[in-house]
Amino acid sequence: MKKIILKAKIRKEIGKKVKKIREKEQIPAILYGHKIKSMPLSLDYGEFNHVFEEVGESGILRLTIDTQPEKDVLVKDIQLDPISGKYIHVDFYQIKKGEKIKAEVPLETVGESKAVKELGGVLEKPLEEIEVECLPKDLPHEIKVDISRLETFDDVIRIKDLRIPSGVKVLEDKKEAVALVSPPRKEEELKELEEEVEEKVEEVEGVKKEEEEVEEVEEARGKEGMPPKTRETPPHEKPQTESKGK
Repeated sequence: MKKIILKAKIRKEIGKKVKKIREKEQIPAILYGHKIKSMPLSLDYGEFNHVFEEVGESGILRLTIDTQPEKDVLVKDIQLDPISGKYIHVDFYQIKKGEKIKAEVPLETVGESKAVKELGGVLEKPLEEIEVECLPKDLPHEIKVDISRLETFDDVIRIKDLRIPSGVKVLEDKKEAVALVSPPRKEEELKELEEEVEEKVEEVEGVKKEEEEVEEVEEARGKEGMPPKTRETPPHEKPQTESKGK
């Protein structure tokens, strides 16, 4: 197994203070494991990005923390910024020798499908990865899916059809489909889809145009020193005034 090393430092910043770490192009992280005290860490962004591209979430790497002995770990979880897509937090799980681990292993398609090449079908992959349990030394980096078996639109490759390495237990339903080919869409269906898209675009453009016109009117009224036009209160929303008796 190739030895991949990632450097980390113990961090003291926690809570809202981790923002300062990210400003320094670092990633806040945490290390935990079975009967292991959790440890807050910080990583160099560029170094982690390079290492993660190579090992992914199913690869084992060696973590060096300051002057401590190297630790074998898995990338257990990663949080991304919803806008920029950048890493904002990483969870590491420390592996204990002789202890089985659970991990998500990606599925990699190989070969060529006759149903795609000759029949013009569309390859569909309901699952991109599957959860397995095994010893760290038996953890595969990926599991291959040979799509050359997909010759017709009725053919389906399921988990039970995959070649699972020795010592690896799949924790998913073995009847789950991992690859199939759907028939190409008919011209009528494609035309209907195009028309639906065009209608939605026109609706959006119409709403946007109305909003712009309202903004222009309000802006003009503001320039003329007139108050913006307000919504008239419906009768049922108007407060009821109590009549005074004579």
